[in-house]
Amino acid sequence: MSQGLKRIHHVEFVVGNAKQASYFYRQGFGFDQVGYRGPETGFPDQVSYLLEQNNIWLILTTPLRHDDPLNTWLMLHGDGVRDIAFEVENLDEVYSKAVSNGARSFREPTVDSDKRGSIRTAAIHTYGETLHTFIQRDGYEGMLPGFEPAEIKGRGTGLQFIDHVVGNVADRQMDKWVDWYDRTLGLSKFVSYDDNDISTEYTALRSTVVASADRAIKFPINEPAAGKKKSQIQEYIDSNLTAGVQHLAFNTSNILDTIKALRANGVDFLPVPEGYYDNVWERVGVVEEDKGRVKDLRILVDRDDSGYLLQLFTRPLQDRPTFFIEIIQRSGSDSFGKGNFKALFETIEQEQTLRGNL
Repeated sequence: MSQGLKRIHHVEFVVGNAKQASYFYRQGFGFDQVGYRGPETGFPDQVSYLLEQNNIWLILTTPLRHDDPLNTWLMLHGDGVRDIAFEVENLDEVYSKAVSNGARSFREPTVDSDKRGSIRTAAIHTYGETLHTFIQRDGYEGMLPGFEPAEIKGRGTGLQFIDHVVGNVADRQMDKWVDWYDRTLGLSKFVSYDDNDISTEYTALRSTVVASADRAIKFPINEPAAGKKKSQIQEYIDSNLTAGVQHLAFNTSNILDTIKALRANGVDFLPVPEGYYDNVWERVGVVEEDKGRVKDLRILVDRDDSGYLLQLFTRPLQDRPTFFIEIIQRSGSDSFGKGNFKALFETIEQEQTLRGNL
């Protein structure tokens, strides 16, 4: 456990229309809507919908007042992730260690209560305009204070938990944030990829993963690298106007059924380059999954010394080319699909060309 961090408690998005976004994540990704917080529950300035699928909690929040700072956030960045929240054992210790080691406070420790009980929270700033909220539940049995049950079932797609969260930062800022996570939250360097690992003829990037000792929390941090044309990371920075969360990776234990269900729901994935399957099995070797189904569903495959993984990436989930989602199944592998980087980034370059941003 890293300085008292137990797990990712939830991820909160700021969106322009939380009611419609809730429908999208229910219908597309199979989340259940389980809670609502808004004017009817004593929160007149914002509405939030709480979504759940197995061990994943997402909160979708929309400001209701024109002078709410979140409206400025939306104008600058569009729909996206604002808060990656952690459940912690000792909030005071985690918060004080983070701040004393260089984290900038967003909210000092406070108590949030409702008829079900109380929790304690505090928050710090991280890269861009992203936050980390710390939550000490103290036996609280509800969802979160202020949320009332508002259940609308989705058709579950087998998503189990958040495997990792990827942040994009500006050029030459990656090492700074790797050091920051180590100093403030005890997330240490796990693996690193340079522009020799992640490059094509035209673009490149660098990436370092910080993680908790038990690997329950994994945060890859990307930065653009020099290339003939604009890196996808730089396109993100230009579109988001600052650093931010590029994607969430949702883990599944059966990616074949999950991708089949997501495609049937209309989720739009990046295409796999022609010829990808001509030599992938020579590189990856034996897998338990049906290779024909893997190819038919256009899923990417990779192997490391510990095992193999299967993964696939959606197109951006909003009109700005910023946030997207990865679906991943691990069969022993602890890595992030290094063998798929070239194929993936060539596909992204094609998308950048269509947008006129390469």
